[in-house]
Amino acid sequence: MKTFKTVIIDDERLAREEVKRALKKYAEFEIIGEANNVDSAITLIDKEEPDVIFLDIHMPEKSGFDLLEELTTVPEVVFTTAYDQYAVKAFELNALDYLVKPLREERFAKTIEKVKHELKEKEKVNSEILPMHRKIFIKDGEHCHFIPLSEIHYIESMDNYARLYFGNQKAMIKRSLNLLEKKLDATVFFRTNRSQIINTHYIKEIHPHFNNTLHITMTTGEKIEVSSRQSVKFKNRNSL
Repeated sequence: MKTFKTVIIDDERLAREEVKRALKKYAEFEIIGEANNVDSAITLIDKEEPDVIFLDIHMPEKSGFDLLEELTTVPEVVFTTAYDQYAVKAFELNALDYLVKPLREERFAKTIEKVKHELKEKEKVNSEILPMHRKIFIKDGEHCHFIPLSEIHYIESMDNYARLYFGNQKAMIKRSLNLLEKKLDATVFFRTNRSQIINTHYIKEIHPHFNNTLHITMTTGEKIEVSSRQSVKFKNRNSL
């Protein structure tokens, strides 16, 4: 039987125990750890790479939203909260689901079905490559986003930050361009120069330029100048 690695994150021990009891009926969910604060949760997630996390939103010092902001890639997320007002925000973030504490058995069962469906869909993707439908979490000021990688068409460096462009929106993330480049699928994302990465699925036109460099026009309107070195790589990669 395929099992799904599961982590429970809540500052209250009794709340963690409640989730563990509810999961006992579902043997395919293997609880590999739990955490009572954001910092220990990040360490656990980075080490174990869980498939799904049950995440309390309202915790002292740092919230569940703060935790997601610090992760480069985000597992499937089920928010748990004692406060109904967070439910709308959870759905705005495109989280898989949310549960209001105390947990109700029937509602929990529906959540589990959603989680199983999503995780089984992921199994169809080559696990060695970061799937394009994987979501990254961005908290930009008061705005929070869960963005599938496939929707990001352009990334530009802002020193130790990066600005991501998706749809008709843009947001800052606390990651360097170098770090993002290592995490992204190199068959889709291409580093055009020191300060820019593009999603090649959004390329509209490619034009030759001076000194054998290239200019790329994106379907979203951006015009990108490819450095000499990267122009050579791009041509070799695409047999131009």
